[in-house]
Amino acid sequence: MSRVGKNPIKIPTGVTVEVISGGRFNHLEVKVTGPKGVLSESMRAPVTVNVTDGVVTLERPNEEKQTKSYHGLYRALIADMVIGVTVGYVKELQIEGIGYRAEAKGTSVVFSLGFSHKIEYNPPVGIVVEAVDATNIKVSGASKHLVGQEAARIRSYRKPEPYKGKGVRYKGEIIKRKSVKKS
Repeated sequence: MSRVGKNPIKIPTGVTVEVISGGRFNHLEVKVTGPKGVLSESMRAPVTVNVTDGVVTLERPNEEKQTKSYHGLYRALIADMVIGVTVGYVKELQIEGIGYRAEAKGTSVVFSLGFSHKIEYNPPVGIVVEAVDATNIKVSGASKHLVGQEAARIRSYRKPEPYKGKGVRYKGEIIKRKSVKKS
């Protein structure tokens, strides 16, 4: 039994959940609308979604392993969409290193990360990237997936190295340090 899939999702006020069936390849489309935006997810498994009295429940037709897996997955995805359109998601990044910094330039952010050139980052639609100060960056948006993906993209510009710890890291991330190379 999927324990996650059995839990109902409460819909807060100001949020609407719409289930559209018969989409491409007979998939279900779940569309969640709220104050922070609109998110949608396509579901291909034989899981049915019911919206009644401000509660979303998911049911599966059989006990196959794959169906049980999709049951819990889609319940978690819908719950994340509901949280995203009401509260939103935030990832914070830190820059460490002498001369390493970030500065806001309109809607984009310009990074100086020790290269011979500056890196200009333009966030996609639905994502807000702000330089809180020269060494702290905040990535926020309604989609949990997009926020995590864009934070990882910014981190990949200069991953933290293990000897001095210089680079871009998640706030609170612990970098395992190595001792100096010995010959």
